[in-house]
Amino acid sequence: MQPATLLDQPRAIGSALVSSKLRDGRSYIDGLRQSGALKLLFPRNNDLLETTLINTAGGITGGDRFEVAATATNGSNLTLTTQAAERAYRAQAGQIGRIKTRLTVEDGARLNWLPQETILYEASAISRRLDVEVADQGRFLMVEPVLFGRQAMGEEPRSILFRDRVAIRRAGTLIYRDGVTFDGDAAAALDRPAIGSGARAMANLVMVAPEAEGLLPMIRETFGVTGGASLLANGLLVARLLASDGFELRQRLIPVLDQLTHHKLPANWRL
Repeated sequence: MQPATLLDQPRAIGSALVSSKLRDGRSYIDGLRQSGALKLLFPRNNDLLETTLINTAGGITGGDRFEVAATATNGSNLTLTTQAAERAYRAQAGQIGRIKTRLTVEDGARLNWLPQETILYEASAISRRLDVEVADQGRFLMVEPVLFGRQAMGEEPRSILFRDRVAIRRAGTLIYRDGVTFDGDAAAALDRPAIGSGARAMANLVMVAPEAEGLLPMIRETFGVTGGASLLANGLLVARLLASDGFELRQRLIPVLDQLTHHKLPANWRL
């Protein structure tokens, strides 16, 4: 028998698709499909349609492939979150875990993309992409927190690959594009004053909504000196937050998300 090669190792594959619809003043499931290592659960909630993504593989490593697609159709409200923090584990040489997410918000609809933290462990390698299409009268909120190791465990990511790309279009026009890459010693990069000044946790927050401008003072005050928020265009708010660890990140992030979701932040964010 020939010895197994790196490419022979088992890999996790998963996909999930969900859409919402408005009926009698409430949001319901319109379409649903799931396969492989991705599952969707729907906690009972009388006010909105909330979806919890579960990765039954227990994390992400090199070679994994995950795809998520969600649509909030006209007038409906849809919130997506994750069961817990996602973990990016050590990858074998030459292997990269890939995550693709496509979100669509139709006129009069609102979609909240609120995954919990992604934790990057030593020697992890992941590449993820988020593409969002928002109709002219749609509302969209996203947050993506990232932890570089667990500070309480003394973890320092000295060799990782993390590529993150986000593109948001409104009525077909590109209004926001962002890219972050860490390739190598992330801890050393984050120690640099111009990058992280010692931070080991960060979050990117984007809101597309007419009321965005009025929320700037609250976000700036809550985030403090290691965060910032700006209105990049009419109805387009972008904020970033740095923190020493995940605990501090949540202390300042959760009050903001509470306000932005009208106090309907998914309960598993508080567990």
